[in-house]
Amino acid sequence: MISESDKSLFRNAIDKKIPIDKDADKEIESNKTNWNRPFDSYSYLSEPNLRGAEPVSHSQSGVSPKTIKKMKQGNLDRPPSIDLHGQTIKEACRSLSNFIHYHQDENFIHVIHGKGFHSEQDLSIMKSQVVHYLKQHPQVLAFSSCPQNSGGTGAVFVYLKN
Repeated sequence: MISESDKSLFRNAIDKKIPIDKDADKEIESNKTNWNRPFDSYSYLSEPNLRGAEPVSHSQSGVSPKTIKKMKQGNLDRPPSIDLHGQTIKEACRSLSNFIHYHQDENFIHVIHGKGFHSEQDLSIMKSQVVHYLKQHPQVLAFSSCPQNSGGTGAVFVYLKN
């Protein structure tokens, strides 16, 4: 049988404890990766600055030349693809943000932006905006225009940080 003093001691000890939040560690872990929501801190271009037929390439320091060559040659195992044709600039940025967020565990993605040949002075606003957006995205390590059989200068392969 438990004495009253033992019961009192036990109750005093328990009353001072804070309940444990079992999900707290999961929340801290998701904040470490910072990929818990789509990227939305991007800006828009006011004027196009790239021609439709102009190849594009960009990489952060530390990206292997072998990886860049792999993208330029299209030697990738069918990366997930998004086609931005028919979307406004704002819709395309939102779609691209959600797409990258959804495929954040992939190494590469394929973005089809078009060449903008029907635009004034052959300058493509969509292509220009996609390049501008990708340079801002914290998860994008590199991108390069695709080979002809994957869209040529109307598409890019993007290398993502895992």
